[in-house]
Amino acid sequence: MGTSQHTFPKDSMSQDVRIEKDSLGEVKVPAGALYGAQTQRAVDNFPISGLKPWRAFVWSMAAIKRAAADVNTGLGLLDGDKANAIAKAAAEVMEGQWADQFVVDPFQAGAGTSHNMNVNEVLANRATQILGGQLGNYIANPNDHVNMAQSTNDTIPTAIRLGVLWRLDELLAAVDGLAEALEAKAAEFDGIVKSGRTHLQDAVPVRLGQEFGAYATAVRRDAERIRRSAEGLRRLGIGGTATGTGLNAHPKYHAEMVRRLGEITGLELHTSDNLFESMQSLADAADFSAALRTYALTMTRIANDFRLLASGPSTGLDEIRLPAVQPGSSIMPGKVNPVLAEMMNQAMYHVIGCDTTVALAAAAGQLELNVMMPIIAHNLFEMMQVIIGSVNAFTERCVIGLTANQAKAEGWLGRNAIIVTALNPLIGYQAGAALVKEAVKDDLAITDLAVEKADAGQLMHVKEERPVTADEIRHALSDLRKLTDGGIVK
Repeated sequence: MGTSQHTFPKDSMSQDVRIEKDSLGEVKVPAGALYGAQTQRAVDNFPISGLKPWRAFVWSMAAIKRAAADVNTGLGLLDGDKANAIAKAAAEVMEGQWADQFVVDPFQAGAGTSHNMNVNEVLANRATQILGGQLGNYIANPNDHVNMAQSTNDTIPTAIRLGVLWRLDELLAAVDGLAEALEAKAAEFDGIVKSGRTHLQDAVPVRLGQEFGAYATAVRRDAERIRRSAEGLRRLGIGGTATGTGLNAHPKYHAEMVRRLGEITGLELHTSDNLFESMQSLADAADFSAALRTYALTMTRIANDFRLLASGPSTGLDEIRLPAVQPGSSIMPGKVNPVLAEMMNQAMYHVIGCDTTVALAAAAGQLELNVMMPIIAHNLFEMMQVIIGSVNAFTERCVIGLTANQAKAEGWLGRNAIIVTALNPLIGYQAGAALVKEAVKDDLAITDLAVEKADAGQLMHVKEERPVTADEIRHALSDLRKLTDGGIVK
């Protein structure tokens, strides 16, 4: 669903060509290509990255052209035979046919005119074939028929919205699937009491299940942010044409287009209450991008924790064991690395970089139009693809198969002097701090040292001004799991 491409188009001079014309003159186009003159100019002008538009973008643009053909025919503006051929060609594209004909690099002239004309020309040529004509001898014209009542300026932002919504369920399924896997591990690890850590230093006990439950909740909350931000994308500005005035579009066109697009795509869509704002502003796209960025920050943090908790194993924390999915070194035998967590970090850094591009591009709109839409579209769809792929892999090949090293986790806790915090109600903060200092200096277990001090009558009750007994010390520190209760409001 999300495939882009990484090959440069072949030089049209090296293959059989036909001659097409546009407003600037004649252009040599590959003889078998469904695209035409303006697409070829864009291919020649912008050999930048070797990337093609994401399928979500092509699908969305084809949906718009299909809906426009239907609506314009229903409004009595477009010949029925031409409209049916355009709609059929668009349906083929939506189903994934002719994917190799969408060849314009996302780094192109502003607004996305080249993208729009690439779609217009492919559908016009294919509709011409359906009507019995020859490539380049348009029966259905790219501008007059396929692009009727449209502008690049309203089709591209509409395609951005539709493309995101098209993959939204797939994205949320990946995020929710990870949350479910983390919740399962939270339940599995609930009985393991371990040392908490703040500032990367020893802290009071927590349960390993509580750590994983917090990860799951963070992911769930990010999913809600993503869902919430996607709602703004359901407002479509199609029908604004060039500047929001609706010039050259029927008065009923906007509402009819939103209705028809909902039917064709199966998506919940809404009309815009201000077509000028819909033309000027990419804030809804930036809002969705920001929600993906926030999720990327969460996933970066979780992946980093996995790497830290699995560190060692002999010289690190070694509290969890990640599945061994591949050898970790070309020189060190037996080494296994946290490769899925490392992959996740890299993927999320890329997502954050894409969001930065979207944010800057959204801010670069001027007056009636944001000309940076091609790169906004590309980066949004790339963010979604990278998140879907990386999260599914992380869930299936890392989270589901990870195990706990209970002995190591409890062993670290046994050496943690900070559990003296549980004695604060008995001996107070200052006396507890002195015990920690002595225990660390002499490498003693804090419980043993506190009992020894109590037996010697050297620990005083902070409120009752009497010696604390060894039994009181033992009781306060006897059930470390009890110290971890709380933290979740029922």
